[in-house]
Amino acid sequence: MNFNAWILAVRPKTLPAAIAPVFIGTGMAFGDGAMHLPSALAAVIGAIMIQIATNLVNDYCDFKKGVDTKDRVGPIRVTQAGLIAPNVVLMGAVVSFCLAMLAAACLIHRAGLVILVIAIASILSGIFYTAGKRPLGYIGLGEAFVFIFFGPVAVAGTYYVQTLDMNWAVVAAGLAPGFLSTAILAVNNLRDMEGDRRSGKMTLAVRFGRGFACGEYVACIMGAMVTPFIVNLISNDHQGVAAAAIVGFIAIPFIKTVYTSLDGKVLNSLLAKTGQLLVIYSILFSTGWILCSR
Repeated sequence: MNFNAWILAVRPKTLPAAIAPVFIGTGMAFGDGAMHLPSALAAVIGAIMIQIATNLVNDYCDFKKGVDTKDRVGPIRVTQAGLIAPNVVLMGAVVSFCLAMLAAACLIHRAGLVILVIAIASILSGIFYTAGKRPLGYIGLGEAFVFIFFGPVAVAGTYYVQTLDMNWAVVAAGLAPGFLSTAILAVNNLRDMEGDRRSGKMTLAVRFGRGFACGEYVACIMGAMVTPFIVNLISNDHQGVAAAAIVGFIAIPFIKTVYTSLDGKVLNSLLAKTGQLLVIYSILFSTGWILCSR
């Protein structure tokens, strides 16, 4: 087994998008005095496994559809590069989805069939993001999938399996990780725009152009910056979450890069930095919520 190739295949830099909303949901549950550690662990394992499985399906399907070629400017894709056989990559995706379902089974036992619905919807979305005749990512629906499942669904689901309760502040808190995960995708699609256009992958960047993709990135950063204030308005007693709005100022040089650089390596770096921004946001927001809950 080529361990380094598998590290490339699972794309570690994308995993903050899976971990951050679980961290936020858990932080809010802890602040509300209802954290359930086994459920928190099951939630983060399930989220990571779905993210990894989706990445592997993407690696396999983009190769089969001719999207990933030797001219690719993004990070190496193991199937296209011949580092791992296509059927092995696909099997890795199946195993990852199965592990996600095992984690979900623990949560279903605790929180009921609503978690089964969320798990099935998340897995199907992960598969059909790049699989099938009209994949979500190929028809411009990638952003909608990422925003919903890496945002409100992930945060609210994590909170619910621990507290067995729900409120609008938790749902609103999911907006920010949804926005920042979408910003990561926007950079990805901006970087791959020319290759996607040649292969017929109609992302929003391909459909509406570079200016739209840059504006989408800015809008997502601004959306994340505003989210803590929306949560505070709903909750009325968690002013500390406003500290997370600092990500908007941290992202100023990132916004400049989006508008000024076409270099693939620079955009790869920006993708990783935007993932780090998501981690910073999740820590600041969760800390602010917990401190104002005491």
